[in-house]
Amino acid sequence: MTSHQTTQTMKPATAAKKLGVYLEATPTEFQEGVVSRTELAALQSDPPEWLQELRLNGPHPRPVVAAKLGVSISGLARGGVADALTTEQIDALKQEDPEWLRKERATQAEVRKETVRIKERNAERAGQSQEPRS
Repeated sequence: MTSHQTTQTMKPATAAKKLGVYLEATPTEFQEGVVSRTELAALQSDPPEWLQELRLNGPHPRPVVAAKLGVSISGLARGGVADALTTEQIDALKQEDPEWLRKERATQAEVRKETVRIKERNAERAGQSQEPRS
């Protein structure tokens, strides 16, 4: 009996998300086709010029914009940023440093500190439960 393995494919939106690029800015053939896992790996290991350009200058999807600004995606929404932004627009926002951005960065810093505190507490508890009881 021979096994016939089918090629796993994904929708362009999924591939764009995995590549960290804004789907609407990708070439038409990328948007209208399907991407196999092999093709995705090739795009990641040896990105074509269009992918390098998108990663460098954008427009960037909201998760990338949020990461570059140091805020959450929800923080972007609260700040009124609903669309993809280019690297130039992101840099301009950083220079402008509006009140909402300062507030969201502070909130994000608090969230990170709390996450670290909880992780350390849980590790400490896990360490205590590993000790032999007498």
